[in-house]
This record gives sequence, structure tokens and C-alpha cells, in this order.
Amino acid sequence: MAEQQNFEKHTISDYLYILFKWKKFLIINLTIVVIITTVIAFLLPQEYKATATIMIPPSDQMGLGGLTSLLGGKSSIASAGSKLFGVSNTSEDVLLGIINSRTALTKVINKFSLMEYYKIKENNFDKCLKAFKNDISADPNEFGMIEFSIINEDPNVSARIANYLVSLVDSMNIVLNIERAKNNKLFIEKRYLQNVNDLKKAEDSLYRFQKKYGIVAVPEQLEVTVKAAAEIEVELTKKEMEAYFTLGQYGENSPQYQGILAAVNLLKTKVQELKNSPNLGSTSNIFFPFKEMPDIAIQYLRNYRAVEIQQTILEFVMPMYEQAKVEEQKSIPTVMVIDQAVPPQLKYSPKKAPIILGTFFLFSFFFIPFVFIGEKAINMEKFQNPLQIKATNFYKGIIKIYRMKI
Repeated sequence: MAEQQNFEKHTISDYLYILFKWKKFLIINLTIVVIITTVIAFLLPQEYKATATIMIPPSDQMGLGGLTSLLGGKSSIASAGSKLFGVSNTSEDVLLGIINSRTALTKVINKFSLMEYYKIKENNFDKCLKAFKNDISADPNEFGMIEFSIINEDPNVSARIANYLVSLVDSMNIVLNIERAKNNKLFIEKRYLQNVNDLKKAEDSLYRFQKKYGIVAVPEQLEVTVKAAAEIEVELTKKEMEAYFTLGQYGENSPQYQGILAAVNLLKTKVQELKNSPNLGSTSNIFFPFKEMPDIAIQYLRNYRAVEIQQTILEFVMPMYEQAKVEEQKSIPTVMVIDQAVPPQLKYSPKKAPIILGTFFLFSFFFIPFVFIGEKAINMEKFQNPLQIKATNFYKGIIKIYRMKI
């Protein structure tokens, strides 16, 4: 209870008084810390940060979509095909992937002798790669552009590395695009050649069918055949009625009746030919027997449909094939440089003020509790263990060293 009452008697002024008594110790030690920290901060090598800004260019107007827009109504089909086969713009993820790729970083390390810059011993490339990655930052900004920065002790070198990395990313992306276009072209070319072959087979099949039956256009020729049959049927009816009246007037053996009867029989024969004769198609390029017309029509429609299908596929594949050949040869820049990196005039690090102030407050948080513990130790009258005796002697020794009046 006595200790608790003692503790409750302490006020802020008591703690301030303790700090005042130990002010010499605090001032000397904190001054030494600040001086040492300042010297170290000024001895640290200065680093500079150069930043380059790039962006992905707008969609190429003469890409597959632009090419197919010149082809009329089929452009929407071919444009859909361009998405299907991956003919698309470069994405931010691709560029960021290239920037952080081992291949790109290795080229930069070798070109600018960064193994020596980072003082990597035993030719440990992975250590150099790790150190270099710590000096690179690449992120999209709020405007949809990519900013990447290089930190180096030489401002000129940091700018040169940043600009070299821009050109390297562009060239590597061009190579990737060409390789992708080449693979697309090979795939589309295979399908295109197959389509050309299938179209030729369908056209040959339709040609043989038309040549065999003399077919040019089934619906039109069927209409002609039906009209002709209708006219013959009408004429037959007229002749049958005329034969009936002639029979009643002149008799069965009369020349008038026999002439009309011969005409009736001829018309009946023609009607039967139109309905059933298999030889009609060989003697006429227009008329076909009704009996065979359904088979002829379905064969014609199947052959015609095969040609139309292959023709539609060709209209879909051919623009893609032509664009794939263009893409394979295209080597235009794939990124736009908004800001080239320039040698920075202001250092990036070390930031001396935060280092000095941070160290000052860090040691202050250490020294102030140290002082309170020391005050308690030197005022201790009863000791419970030898460690407390040693602590008291230690703090009394500090008081003598700093010549403080406690």
C-alpha cells in the first residue's frame, strides 16, 4: 500500500524534474547520436530516380477490322474472326510482364555493367538481378499510362537505363507480336487452304450435276415444266371435247374424227412423258419428268448449298488470312513514349532530415526510460538481490563520468 501511495504521489512535474537532473546525460548522448547520424547520412551515396512514361497506342485503324470494313457486308463476320484468333492490341499486363522479365533485365544488366555497380562478388547473377529489381518500379498511373522508374547513383545512367528499357520493351513486344501473328497465320492458312479445296470440290460436284441433267436453275426450270404441262393438259382437254363432238357428227371411221383422235393420242403421250419418261431430260434442257423432279431438286439444292457454305467460309477466312500475313511482316512501334527519361537534378535518396530526426526520436525513446530507471536505482535504499546493487553502482558510475549533480 505504501508503494502504491508513493506511486500516486508522482506528478508530471516530478518526471520533468528527473529529466532536468539528467539533462547533461541526455544532451550529450543525443548530441553525439545526431552528429554520428548526420555524418553517416552525408556519407551515404546519393541516388537519383529517372522516370519514363509510355502508353499503348490507340487501336490500329488498318488492322483486321479496318481491312474488313472495305469488304462490305461481311466485315462484321471477319471482325469477329479477328477477336477469335487473337488479333488484338497489346495490353498493359503484357508490357509490365516484359519490363519485369528476366530476359529484359538481363540485357540491361549486361549493357550497363550492373554487376560491377552493385559490387556483386562470385559472379552471382541472381543477387544482381534481385538488387536491380529493387531499383525498378513500373505501375500504371491514374491516366492509363505506364510509368516506370530507375534508381541509380548516376543521374545520367538512370535516365539512359530508363530510355533503353523503353526501346527494349518495344522491340521485344514487336517480336512477340510477330511470333503470335506467324502462329495465327499458319493456323488460318491451313484452314484457308482446306476451305479452297473444299470449295473446289463443291463447285466440281455442282458442275457435274448440272452437266448431267442440264440444270441451270431448278426453280425456274421446274416452273417452265409445270406451265408447259398445264398448257398441254388444257390442249388435250380441248381436243378430247372436239373428238367427242366430231364422233357424234361424222362417226368413228370418218377422216375428221381420226385426225382429231391422233392429236389427242399425241397429247396424251406428251403428258405421260412429262410425268414419267426418263428420256425427257436427255432430249430437252428445259423439261424434266415430274417423277424425277424431287430427286433432281434435292440433289441440286444439296450441291448448291455446299458451294454456298464453302463460299461463306471463304469470305470469313480470307480477310483474316490476308491480315495475318500483314501482321507477320509488321514491325511498327507498339508503344508511344509520352515522356522520355531525363537526368534528374534532384536526388531521390538518402533523405537526410527523416533519417536524422528518426534516429533522434528513436534514441530519445531509449534514453528517457533509461534515465527513469537510473533515478530509481540510485535512490534505492534496500536491495533485494545482487543485480540491483550492480545496477545502482552502474548508474552511479555514469553520474561520475558525466559529472552530474543528482
